[in-house]
Amino acid sequence: MADRLAIVTGASSGIGLELAKLAARDGFDLVVAADTPLVDASGQLDGLGVEVSNVEVDLSTWEGVDRLLDAAGGRPIDALFANAGHGLGRAFLDQDPAEWRHVVDTNVTGTLYLLQKVARSMVARGEGRILITGSIAGHIPGAFQAVYNGSKAFIDSFADALGNELKDSGVTVTCLKPGATDTEFFERADMMDTKVGTMKKDDPADVARTGYDAMMAGERSVIHGLHNKVQVAAATMLGGGVAAQMHRKQAEPGTAEAEKSES
Repeated sequence: MADRLAIVTGASSGIGLELAKLAARDGFDLVVAADTPLVDASGQLDGLGVEVSNVEVDLSTWEGVDRLLDAAGGRPIDALFANAGHGLGRAFLDQDPAEWRHVVDTNVTGTLYLLQKVARSMVARGEGRILITGSIAGHIPGAFQAVYNGSKAFIDSFADALGNELKDSGVTVTCLKPGATDTEFFERADMMDTKVGTMKKDDPADVARTGYDAMMAGERSVIHGLHNKVQVAAATMLGGGVAAQMHRKQAEPGTAEAEKSES
């Protein structure tokens, strides 16, 4: 058993799995959680010299978050990687309310409940590190991805606010803001007929390393990649209406075929 324990959510694949690998190599025991089976994650985390506990829970619910925390067995949590999140593509009026509610409950409600519970314990001890996976989507009005981008705008803002509240507590809060990353996100969000769903994306291992290093350095936030920084700057400069139209060209259903026709 290692001296330090980390919780990683959304750890079955992608950025979360890569964060879990980095934490394990740095000597953290792990509690890894996702709402899908963790067979692949378990196999890739074995043999790294730390104790790994797998938890399959629905983090859109308070009960799921409580089950995750129970899996820590009362051990102090030294690092929290709040990475779980769901996307949802297509027009808002065409979406089932149960689908967009699940996005909000996972990305916002469940994440905040987890953060509050863990951060309280960290502050009581006077130490701890938190990495929250936000997104550059939080800076861009997301036409045809409106609920997801809105949820990430909340998270990006909340992370800054929480970090400020805790600045003298010994607990650091870092927000990782990736762009389009090569994970299962776009397939699960039903966006494989869009330009952004089929374009070349960032390597999740590179994104995870950017976030992990920023967390260990106690940075407030970090955007992965120059191209993503340019997108955020352009969206800020051009304003909401223009940025939403630019996002539409990336995320509207059928834009993948339009891209092929143009090329």
